[in-house]
Amino acid sequence: MRIGLLSDVHANRVALEAVLTDMPDVDRLLCAGDVVGYNPWPAGCVELLRERDVPTVMGNHDRMLASGRNFGANGMAAAGIAHARELLDAAGREWVESLPRERVACDGRVKVVHDHPERVDHYTYPREFSPALLGDEEVLVLGHTHVQGHRAFGDGLVVNPGSVGQPRDGDPRAAYAIVDLDEKEVEERRVEYDVERVVDAVADAGLPEGTGSRLREGR
Repeated sequence: MRIGLLSDVHANRVALEAVLTDMPDVDRLLCAGDVVGYNPWPAGCVELLRERDVPTVMGNHDRMLASGRNFGANGMAAAGIAHARELLDAAGREWVESLPRERVACDGRVKVVHDHPERVDHYTYPREFSPALLGDEEVLVLGHTHVQGHRAFGDGLVVNPGSVGQPRDGDPRAAYAIVDLDEKEVEERRVEYDVERVVDAVADAGLPEGTGSRLREGR
């Protein structure tokens, strides 16, 4: 069984469409959260995942939208949530609000959380991947850091597919991953997309300039 893994789309529909076009045939898609936030197309990204019935967990930006709260010190993040509140219709908001903190998929073989299995909002970078993160699942999928990486252990795999919509590992290309559950293999994938189109759309939407310019450098 081959699983396509997405995370941290962050309302970047151009990047999400590029990833979905580039992705080879898989048996299932899973998303590790943060569908909204930062970029100009929260409604479009929610719609694409809803149309495909992609099992998705709630990221911290999704939670801010669902809770009615917003980020304080991070102006770019706060602007993205305010923008999402303006654009999402009732059905889109209901979908985001219904997202769970974690999901178990593929007959219990895969567990998906946004940040850390036990520590909410903890940034679990690849250097922290260890067998201690694994429970009964064969594959643990994390997001949140926007840094692509994976490690294999005797008990299973820990995978961060990287960020579709706002990579922060120095590579501006949209990131995702493919996991072969039977072979216990991970393929980390990147795909180019029209970053300048997103930069222009950020400006047109009145979002902070840095939201777009950081995409050029993958930071």
